[in-house]
Amino acid sequence: MASRVNIVRVEHLDNPAMFNDKFKLEITFEVFEHLPHDLEWELVYVGSGTSREYDQVLDSALVGPIPEGRHKFVFDADHPNIAKIPTDDIVGVSVLLLRCKYNEQEFINMGWFVANEYTDEELKENPPAQPQVDKLSRKVETEDLRVTTFPIRWTDEDPAPEPAVEEEQVFAEEDLMPLNDEGQEEEDDDDDEDDDMDATGGNAEIDLNESFNERMANALEGGEQQEGARVEAAGEQMEQEAVEDVEMGDDDGLQINTDKINTNAEPLTEKTNNTEMAQ
Repeated sequence: MASRVNIVRVEHLDNPAMFNDKFKLEITFEVFEHLPHDLEWELVYVGSGTSREYDQVLDSALVGPIPEGRHKFVFDADHPNIAKIPTDDIVGVSVLLLRCKYNEQEFINMGWFVANEYTDEELKENPPAQPQVDKLSRKVETEDLRVTTFPIRWTDEDPAPEPAVEEEQVFAEEDLMPLNDEGQEEEDDDDDEDDDMDATGGNAEIDLNESFNERMANALEGGEQQEGARVEAAGEQMEQEAVEDVEMGDDDGLQINTDKINTNAEPLTEKTNNTEMAQ
């Protein structure tokens, strides 16, 4: 079943930044049919590659109802709680996840590696046992995007998607690398005309949390954590397309309502993200 939502672009504003700065994401997406219910956006910081126990929900927001067309808004979230991150995982490589759900069904999961390092050269050479967070910089590796999509029921008339088969398989680091053979280069040339990330497929990518677990384990054993962070870009570059955006009126406007956020997910902030419709 085809997806009714396509994530066109996610731009990380104020990147790089200091570790204690807010995350700011400008999200542009298309809706192919009117959505009477909210889209739930969730930003997650992976605190450690060894366990999901340290994942932090930085913030969540509901957007909707949404008419057909192209829309844009700014989603900001507080920095992760340093007390909930293992000391050994504060400095180095982590992962930032952006998830989107409709009717409590997750249909897309986007992830980026995040590099946390000191700005002071002396601290880089001789890092303190207790990390000095106020001197840590944070950079989201925007060129290295990982996308996983899931089929869901957009309406009650849609058939139930087939359950995903869970495989107890460990992926090596090389499995996460895009191939650069001649055949792949030809396919990449054919795809240059595509300007959007296709969100209509099935589980086409490796789950980012699982791959990060293996990646971090390899880094701890081989002492090559920093080198492993910079893998070859996996997301397609999107071309600029002049598309007339939908103008929202007071009656059918796109709304972000954090009052309707699921209070069981924590920690969630009680703030409303600013909404901006592209002209």
